Amino acid sequence: MISKKFTSFYTIKSLLPFSIMDRYFVVQLLPPFLFGVGAFTSVVLAIDSLFELLRKVVESGLPVTIAIKVFLLKLPYVMVYAFPMSTLLATLMTYSRLSSESELIALRGCGVSIYRIILTAVVFGCVVTGVTFLFNESIAPAANYQATVTLQAALQSDQPSVKQQNIYYPEYREIRQPDGTTSKILTRLFYADQFDGKEMKGLTLIDRSTAGLDQIIVSETAQWNPGQQLWDFYNGTIYLVAPDRSYRNILRFQHQQLQLPRTPLSLAENSRDYGEMNIAESLQQLKLEKLGGNLQKIRKLKVRIHQKIAFPFVCIIFSLVGSVMGIVPQRAGRGTSLGISVIVIFTYYLLLSISGALAEAAVLSPLVGAWLPNLFGLAAGVFLLQRLAQK
Repeated sequence: MISKKFTSFYTIKSLLPFSIMDRYFVVQLLPPFLFGVGAFTSVVLAIDSLFELLRKVVESGLPVTIAIKVFLLKLPYVMVYAFPMSTLLATLMTYSRLSSESELIALRGCGVSIYRIILTAVVFGCVVTGVTFLFNESIAPAANYQATVTLQAALQSDQPSVKQQNIYYPEYREIRQPDGTTSKILTRLFYADQFDGKEMKGLTLIDRSTAGLDQIIVSETAQWNPGQQLWDFYNGTIYLVAPDRSYRNILRFQHQQLQLPRTPLSLAENSRDYGEMNIAESLQQLKLEKLGGNLQKIRKLKVRIHQKIAFPFVCIIFSLVGSVMGIVPQRAGRGTSLGISVIVIFTYYLLLSISGALAEAAVLSPLVGAWLPNLFGLAAGVFLLQRLAQK
């Protein structure tokens, strides 16, 4: 039997934008959505961070206050992934319950189309998409980076800080062949074992920029000299190589200045994990990686940038799929809705992992690899909606 509390909603006002019907749906959607955010965030945090932090508290002596701070700083990053999952759970549970109580049947009997009923869920998904994009762009990267810095500072308080390891920077130049084609050859290769925030350590430099003379420079440390815009190398050796590949001379030095680009230092200073950069920072990092010429890193970063743009829109896809699946007449409780949500979420993230890996392997373009799971989800949602509308 249709409940009396909802009888007043079956009016012509329900056909208008932002009607009483829409407000009613939103009120019903919010509690399961907030429940999903809390539940999914707790589960992901426990798997991703909590156990590791507890291990560091016990084994490495990490202060409990620092562990709590890092735990809280990880929250926004995890919530970014919880928002789409909660949207799916909320729409599926809400529309399933309304369908089982015959309230949606009453609406359709009053002339409200299935598309109009779904519209509220899709608009709700659009709002969550905006919130997800805000978190993913402005809040989560900064908080995640601060969590990393805080954890490293606490665990390495008595040790030299190592900001970056294995700094690799190649330079190339193009030469024209007699047949008119061009080829790219290595001009200079810069490598350092680590960068501690002040100086490079364990350097090896292969310099082929001078015609007829190659040199290999090995140095203990090096620092960028901002005043003279060059590098200061300390305690090293220069091996001069003749055109016939034989050693011409060996020079040892305590201090040697070399005119080299600052790019290796920029790479080391700005290098962050993909989850610690927003889109603007990722694009800046991409420019630096292009100077370095590491094609694998460049492609991986391009994929991550497109995924950052594409991922929030899955909230709209999940709202469409969840509401359509919920409208199908059934007597599903919370357990069934949660089970269906887990299956849909697992399928989506599996497609996201596969398409991302194919894009990084150059099988797909970065754009296609990032948006392909969304396109599959949209196609599935539209297909289910059309089938439901025909009934």
